[in-house]
Amino acid sequence: MPASTEQVKLQSVEVLSDHWYTLRKVTFDLRRRDGQWQTLSREAYDRGNGAALLLYDPRRRTVVLTRQFRLPAFLNGSDDGMLIETCAGLLDGDDPETCIRREAEEETGYRVRQPRKVFEAYMSPGSVTEKLHFFIAEYAPQDRIRTGGGLAHEGEDIEVIEMPLAEALAGIGSGVIEDGKTVMLLQHVALMLQSGAG
Repeated sequence: MPASTEQVKLQSVEVLSDHWYTLRKVTFDLRRRDGQWQTLSREAYDRGNGAALLLYDPRRRTVVLTRQFRLPAFLNGSDDGMLIETCAGLLDGDDPETCIRREAEEETGYRVRQPRKVFEAYMSPGSVTEKLHFFIAEYAPQDRIRTGGGLAHEGEDIEVIEMPLAEALAGIGSGVIEDGKTVMLLQHVALMLQSGAG
């Protein structure tokens, strides 16, 4: 846990759950903009940091995505809980580039030649501590060295999807693609290609 600062004074930290990842209740004093102190309690879910990668082929204008079951999406109204996403994973002690090379090969079967980090972002800072490192990388059909699909012993059953970038972008508007990291990376690559930078 971080130390207190001039703006925040930590009062107490209570672990509510440590089964899958760690859920903590934190009570703290926060100095408001008017200089007054206010005592607050919030819960924060800590699952570590992660990395995400969008594979794109600038010549054929295609992208490689995955489809897999996500329980929170299912619990929140998704008909079947299946989300179309970029490949991603937790760092698990690795640096972000090592992580995303590993995850991309496990999930999609593609060897990543030259990943390029494009930005970092907190995806749900109101409740989750995770920061994602976002990457893009060019690919070609011959870069697929395995079938992909994820690791069965980790409960992964991942379908690999190659589709035109235009179709993926249309999927954002139609609701076919609802995953935040995927929307961000698709739009990043689309803007990059439109400007001629990719």
